[in-house]
Amino acid sequence: MSFAFLNKTLILIVIIFSVACGRAPQQQASPSGPDQSLTNAEKSQILSQYDYLDPQHIVPTKSLEEAILYYHSHLSELQNPKVLSIIDFSQNSKNKRWYFINITTGAVWNIHVAHGKGSDPDHDGFAQTFSNQSNSNASSLGFYKTAETYIGDNGYSLRLDGLSSTNSNARARAIVVHGATYVYDQNVIQGRSWGCPAVSKAHAQEVIDLIKGGSLIYATR
Repeated sequence: MSFAFLNKTLILIVIIFSVACGRAPQQQASPSGPDQSLTNAEKSQILSQYDYLDPQHIVPTKSLEEAILYYHSHLSELQNPKVLSIIDFSQNSKNKRWYFINITTGAVWNIHVAHGKGSDPDHDGFAQTFSNQSNSNASSLGFYKTAETYIGDNGYSLRLDGLSSTNSNARARAIVVHGATYVYDQNVIQGRSWGCPAVSKAHAQEVIDLIKGGSLIYATR
């Protein structure tokens, strides 16, 4: 038996052992956003077209820029381009961390939003882990496009389609926008969903009617 054969066999055993014992990959903190082939000059040129957005500077800058670049690159695919929204899961659920940006006026409206129980097992208000897997009860990061409305167990609701590898199972997982009694319009730790971006009952219809039918949501941290 040759040394080369033994060496290849050993390498194969190591690979098999690593796969068998390794953990399932977790989502990265920030999924890939706009076209990575854009140069810095091209990004700057695009961003300059939207510098009127968020005049009060309440949206985290990095998240806003990533969302704008993706929005601009996929504008022709959005049936409701009048609003762009960002959920900043790096913030505690006490904060108004869902930002709705009016593309026409630049004005921003922000509200409280829940994250998934699987993302925050300690219920301390911080989403720490994210998943694209069924039954994880976790939130998923990435870009979403809003779809059709329906009446379900949680009342008036809005289906979402995941556009990123980190949220591609959103529709299959029934990740939707809906109102919930465990979400309050107060600066308190919100209740947790099964992965849905749930809002207060008071805001549910207004939010859904604003973003339904093909607008872009960016869930990041």
